[in-house]
Amino acid sequence: MQRISNKSIIVSDKTMSFREKIYLPAIISGMIITFSHLFRKKTTIRYPEVKREFSAIYRGRQVLKRDDEGRERCTACGLCAVACPAEAITMMAAERKTGEENSYREEKYAAVYEINMLRCIFCGFCEEACPKEAIFLTEKLVFSDYERGNFIYGKQDLLEPVDPQNRIDVSKRETPEMLAFKQEINLRHNKK
Repeated sequence: MQRISNKSIIVSDKTMSFREKIYLPAIISGMIITFSHLFRKKTTIRYPEVKREFSAIYRGRQVLKRDDEGRERCTACGLCAVACPAEAITMMAAERKTGEENSYREEKYAAVYEINMLRCIFCGFCEEACPKEAIFLTEKLVFSDYERGNFIYGKQDLLEPVDPQNRIDVSKRETPEMLAFKQEINLRHNKK
């Protein structure tokens, strides 16, 4: 058989000493590392008694926000679903009926809004894509469960309460650019 290249590999067949054959130095150095970990500060916490502090921009469970009057902000435009790389968001739009002006902000609203938490990667693209600031990621955790169906969060699970005292504060997630944009009253989005 002909060689493909002229490179040759030199293999050393060095015999091991007695000390290397019994592996004693390697075992002792491994035990030193193991025992040194016994005297270090523990990194575990006693959850749920002690809660770990998250950063201000931690991306946890999503929430569908309401406006100041308690109406749903989501208009089912579908930009969050299109922006989601994991395709975790599904929605169905419906038109507002007469008498529902106090429930929905626009003529169109999301009749069905679901997020599959098993697919969600908490990237925040849905939050960035939403023109109505209707969806935000909070510092809340998605808890574990034994049933897959319990990880599909419907609109009733995601929507924040109507009561202003129980609303979820997302002011930490608003960037200075977003706050400056909200001050522009000439834009249709910011008009009351």
